[in-house]
Amino acid sequence: MPSDFNQQIIDEFRANEGRVGGMFEGAPLVLLTTTGAKSGKPVTTPVMYLADGDRYIVIASNAGADNHPAWYHNLRANPEATAEIGTETFQVKAEFVEGEERDQLYARMVAQAPGFAEYEAKTTRRIPVVALYRTAA
Repeated sequence: MPSDFNQQIIDEFRANEGRVGGMFEGAPLVLLTTTGAKSGKPVTTPVMYLADGDRYIVIASNAGADNHPAWYHNLRANPEATAEIGTETFQVKAEFVEGEERDQLYARMVAQAPGFAEYEAKTTRRIPVVALYRTAA
């Protein structure tokens, strides 16, 4: 079950063709629906993304917490997910980016959204970077 905060963002996103206000106003958001690793149930989470060619890059920052967000664990267990961007809904497959490419993509996200630098500074864990690729529906 999403938090009330996330649910408000999800509702606003779906009511306004993918646009939200408040702290995420103007930010590129994807609603990522994963399959719960333990529950097997669909779980929707709003996540900022970075467009990178034909893929979408998402960062498992969890706002700098010392543990990975639930959606990351869900994608590890089942990399197939549903993405909503704007008014479009499509299937994606997650791939986990490592090494130098991970560092470059993280730096690009920081350039787009400087808060990600703070998240990295707050935690000792290496924040995962995930690439989402569209799959045939």
